[in-house]
Amino acid sequence: MTSRTRLLLPAAFITSLGNNIQLLGAALLLVRAQGSMLDVGWLFIAVAVPQAVLSPYFGRLADRFDRRRLWVTCDVISAVAALALPVGLALGVSQQPLVYATNFILAIIAAQFAPASAALIRERVPTADLRPFNAHYEIALQSGMLLSASLGGIALQYFGPQPLFTFNALTFALSATLVLAVGAKRRPVRELPQAIKHEVRLNGLPLAPLALLFGQGLVVVTVFNALLPVLLIGEWHRGPAVLGVVDAVGGAGFLLAAAVYRRSAARLGDLRLATGGFLVCSGLLVLQPLFGVPALMALVLLGAFLFGQARIATRSLLMTSVDESRVGHAFGIANGYGLAATIVVMLIASLVTGHTDTRYGFAVLALISILSAAFAALRLSTFSQRTASEEHGARPVVRSPGGAL
Repeated sequence: MTSRTRLLLPAAFITSLGNNIQLLGAALLLVRAQGSMLDVGWLFIAVAVPQAVLSPYFGRLADRFDRRRLWVTCDVISAVAALALPVGLALGVSQQPLVYATNFILAIIAAQFAPASAALIRERVPTADLRPFNAHYEIALQSGMLLSASLGGIALQYFGPQPLFTFNALTFALSATLVLAVGAKRRPVRELPQAIKHEVRLNGLPLAPLALLFGQGLVVVTVFNALLPVLLIGEWHRGPAVLGVVDAVGGAGFLLAAAVYRRSAARLGDLRLATGGFLVCSGLLVLQPLFGVPALMALVLLGAFLFGQARIATRSLLMTSVDESRVGHAFGIANGYGLAATIVVMLIASLVTGHTDTRYGFAVLALISILSAAFAALRLSTFSQRTASEEHGARPVVRSPGGAL
């Protein structure tokens, strides 16, 4: 892996920082104005719909066109679109329609960015380096989320939304600059060592259950991030700074997960780590809104630690289970499914929370997540057992000299 390829890591950090400041600020504006989980839910649905519809198609584009140029183009267009929100607020445009419209446009661009960025990583990072790179990539993403939550929540409380939304536009421009510096030359195709070939062959798992696992991660993150401000600000009457601290604790859990992922994956394997981590983390969701802020922080830290390892493991499995030329399509399908499921789960959680409170919204999210992860784990386990049985049955039969088996 070259030093230029490593520039993708700060680019991911910058993009994550800006995106989460944008979404956090928009959600808090709506909570302050409306105080309704359904209004926040519609914001996340407005972000999810275009990505769910367009991601599979845009994934194919990521496999046909220059992935680096697609990443840069997405960043440039996003920078322009992100500026519309602070400019519109300064001009007195109606807040709620402006928030929805701006985030809807950014979501369309994100539908291309997600598969293009994953495909570019698979293109530039050798297979032997994917595990450590994915761990560092997750550290970059979660560091951006960590800083956006703590810095964004505090700054929003004291300085208002316009400076934060303007900063988001600048992050897109900086990300484009970093990706341009990576260079246009593809890494040369090298013959893989025999051990690596064997690992890639073993990771040739079916796409559907892997897409289900990867997509379920998107569901949990998105719906959790919609429930959290309603719980803390709408029900517990805490300020944005407290929300920022809780999000920061979750980010710290992700960082710890990325730091230990390689050891965990070497001991347990990516498949066990992915399925087990998602199952346990989903169970913890039920407990998070029950015991107040200190207990919430502890449970968020533990849940993020487990979830982060499962997410990295699923990302690695998805990247190595398809040919490099089809990675964009695979991530497009996984992203599209995840966001389509997010819309359904978000509506269910919003309606349940609106008629009760966030405890039941968290419980609904946990139940759906456990069922999805269990189904994916069963499918993958069945496939792995069948593959192992076929390989065992294909071995040549050795007979004794007398003809007996």
